[in-house]
Amino acid sequence: MSENPVTHDPVQPRPVVARLPKYAAGKPPVQVPGLTPYKLASNENPFGPLEEVRQAIAAEAYINRYPDTASTELCSQLAPMLGVPAEDIVTGAGSLGALTQILATFAGANEDGIQDEVIFAWRSFEAYPIVVQTAGALPVPVPLLEDGRHDLQAMAEAINENTSVILLCTPNNPTGPILTQREVDDFIARVPKNVLIVLDEAYTEFVRDSQAVDGVKTYQQHRNVVVLRTFSKAHGLANLRVGYSISQPEITNYIRLVATPFAVSSVAQQAAIASLKHLDQVMARVDSLVEERERVVAGLKELGWKIPVTEANFVWLPLAERTMQFVALAEERALSVRGFAGEGVRVSIGEVEANDRFLELCRENAGLLTP
Repeated sequence: MSENPVTHDPVQPRPVVARLPKYAAGKPPVQVPGLTPYKLASNENPFGPLEEVRQAIAAEAYINRYPDTASTELCSQLAPMLGVPAEDIVTGAGSLGALTQILATFAGANEDGIQDEVIFAWRSFEAYPIVVQTAGALPVPVPLLEDGRHDLQAMAEAINENTSVILLCTPNNPTGPILTQREVDDFIARVPKNVLIVLDEAYTEFVRDSQAVDGVKTYQQHRNVVVLRTFSKAHGLANLRVGYSISQPEITNYIRLVATPFAVSSVAQQAAIASLKHLDQVMARVDSLVEERERVVAGLKELGWKIPVTEANFVWLPLAERTMQFVALAEERALSVRGFAGEGVRVSIGEVEANDRFLELCRENAGLLTP
């Protein structure tokens, strides 16, 4: 019998886990008698997938088989649409899954114990600090400008010898503004060539500003740029988790080494392919959501509320300390919105009735909305 004493200390996670912010997904709406509930908290497409996509999902029979881990057919469909080589595309479980693969490849703790640093605007996508830290890297959040835009000057000044990755979210989630091609080009000129720049374009299909950065054009011109895209938003496939990154071969070759095998199911791949084959119908739906976005923005402006310019499928109300009060008022109307305590409320563009109810809520609480 061993003389070593038996200890009963509980299993402990890595120390970083205790420091991670908690990802808060959008909550379902509260049921209110007499009102149809609407979820405007997660930037989902209210229309869902096309009928042809539903048929493709139903027809996928080989659930007992592993999917093509390289998503070969999907990449071959994406390539001509994007005007890029298929080998420049690496799929992942949504754009977040694709980003996680990138960070696992290019950011973490080095053999000398020094952490790589990842710079991103803040507030931006709330998963950024989580996936950066779980990769073993050090997050470097840079505050947004007052109008909800990236402070690219401050982000450039934050670069040092430990910087490995910079995340640019355009349109920025949750505030909505885009980055222009000119300002991104100017920013890239200030970034060392050994630092990877990720352009997160999850909402690119909703952008109508002609000055907006073109991620595909930018990665083609700069070997240290990666573009993130997703089928979750415009295509209405959020539940199926299919996204991808686009970068040049010297980047994709490394990403594939650490990419999660079979991350995108065959069901998700076939759904995405079917959606691409009917892209005109997808974009017609997106156009209708953009029209609704403009209607909602105009309605808010009529109420005197100054909000950031948005090119996404959501609007941002910078309510600061009144944030959670507004969230509670929305719940009373069977509306689920996404509140960031002490900062503001993000409201997705949804069904016409939902948008009307949101505007009515703002109208009846104009005093709350007054900065």
